[in-house]
Amino acid sequence: MIVRLTRPLAIASLAAIGLSSPVQAQDVQPPHRYRVTLGPQVGPRYPGADGANITPFFDLARARGDEQFVFSAADESFGLSLFQANGFAAGPVLGLEGSRRKRDALGLPRVGFTFEPGGFVQYNFGEPLRARVEVRQGIGGHKGLTSYAGVDYVARDRDEWLFAIGPRLTVSNGRYQRAYFGVPADRSIASGLPTYRPSGGVQAVGGTASFIKRLTPHWGVYTYGKYDRLVDDAGRSPVVRAYGSRNQWSAGLAASYTFGGGN
Repeated sequence: MIVRLTRPLAIASLAAIGLSSPVQAQDVQPPHRYRVTLGPQVGPRYPGADGANITPFFDLARARGDEQFVFSAADESFGLSLFQANGFAAGPVLGLEGSRRKRDALGLPRVGFTFEPGGFVQYNFGEPLRARVEVRQGIGGHKGLTSYAGVDYVARDRDEWLFAIGPRLTVSNGRYQRAYFGVPADRSIASGLPTYRPSGGVQAVGGTASFIKRLTPHWGVYTYGKYDRLVDDAGRSPVVRAYGSRNQWSAGLAASYTFGGGN
């Protein structure tokens, strides 16, 4: 889910003031257009979970005048670009991670819902390639550090349609992985699982694809699919073998509405 502004607000004005006849000149820029996307998405409730959980899929994009909306992938965190220059962009992000209830993994500690503030760096190689890295720190819940890296190949006909596809890599530290994939020594008997203490590192590899299509001047459709495969310590976890799956699937389907731009 993403909230992304496609261009920082910029207003430039020039004024010349004379004692007898004041003259003013102003650079008038075209108005903004907005695209709001909303619909359902399905995916694991928490990392390593088996089965689907339904959550809202929301996206907000902004462009000025006839500029095309800047691409942002469906699996990115909520973000805002505060710096843009020479193909680079950077800014804060906020991720959200679902909770693991006690009944989801009997005998193991509960992992609460987690807010994950952090930051991103992005680089556009020029169409059609774009790379992005996010680093986020958990507050509450797992309290660990996680990061995401991806490269997208983007094909588009301005805002008429857009197709994007690319690989993904997820890396997390030991604290994050012990929360979802570990078995503490004092919970081994209660859970019936062997003690397991993952050290962190690469958590998952996978890929995502998305398609956006404008159907009318205002209405459109946005759909995406994503697959992650848990690997290394996360993939070997007895918690995943007993209660979850190494295969992590997500998908979403939403309607979009574009307005503004003087229309």
